[in-house]
Amino acid sequence: MTKPATVTEYAAALDPALREIAEKLQTIVDTVFPQAGAVWHGHPVWSLGPAPGKTPVAYFKAYSSYVTFGLWRGQEISDPSGRLEPAARQMAAVRLRTLADIDPDLFTTWLRLARDLEN
Repeated sequence: MTKPATVTEYAAALDPALREIAEKLQTIVDTVFPQAGAVWHGHPVWSLGPAPGKTPVAYFKAYSSYVTFGLWRGQEISDPSGRLEPAARQMAAVRLRTLADIDPDLFTTWLRLARDLEN
């Protein structure tokens, strides 16, 4: 199997339940960061810089039973929902096991706040 070259290819290669989650995330992230997604270090990343990984803002990564959706500077975001969990460095993420775990309005708010940190 070849490595995916695009976010769409990455999602398409996942098992059906995880694929649904990835495709929904891609739709949400693409509304805030159109044409900014790329596969970088093996998983989808959305960046504000001129190349993948330059000023990264958001990502998702699939595991065997869930998809992690994260923000590079997520620990700097006010999250009254309490869903974002601190990760490495300044990152914060949420684990998604089903489509019901995705809150489009909340995730869009997080993405806009993360984008604003870079401006």
